[in-house]
Amino acid sequence: MVAQLIQWADQQGYELTGGELYRPPQTARYYKSIGIGILNSKHCQRLAIDLNLFIDGEYQRSTEVYKPLGEYWESLGGRWGGRFKRKDGNHFEL
Repeated sequence: MVAQLIQWADQQGYELTGGELYRPPQTARYYKSIGIGILNSKHCQRLAIDLNLFIDGEYQRSTEVYKPLGEYWESLGGRWGGRFKRKDGNHFEL
């Protein structure tokens, strides 16, 4: 599914780089302690990835800009972080 997402994004003219792919449990505990993550992250199970989106060479931070990618990911059966209570637009998980 990740390969499909990356290929689709490329066909749409998006540029992607890999962000966080795996999160060790120690890192998950630390992120939770400082309020930027959750303890039971799917990253710890290797079931989530974060992708960095670039448009015309400029890094995009807005969840809204990731929406077409998120909707495509959902159409493949995945769960997109842009729908989370605390928006996480660059997060794609199974």
